[in-house]
Amino acid sequence: MQRRIEALYLSDVRGSALLIVCLWATILFVLLMTWPHIPNMGIRVVVAAAAAAVLIFNTAAILAMVNHYKEDKDFIYGLDIKNADAFRNRKS
Repeated sequence: MQRRIEALYLSDVRGSALLIVCLWATILFVLLMTWPHIPNMGIRVVVAAAAAAVLIFNTAAILAMVNHYKEDKDFIYGLDIKNADAFRNRKS
């Protein structure tokens, strides 16, 4: 059971890391592609600050979720495994 819990947790950690990388790549790509089309320096500052806020807060939220999963992984993933096993046994 512990091995299955660790496998599910590591899968979630990898998925979270991939989501963070995709988030940063997307936001930075959009920022770089729109930057030349923003004529006013004041608006550029606001757009850059908003992009930074989105990146910082979303990254922090994802890392907090992973940390919470690490603290309670036996409970969280144990329930998932028990329910998946029960569903599988009910179908057969």
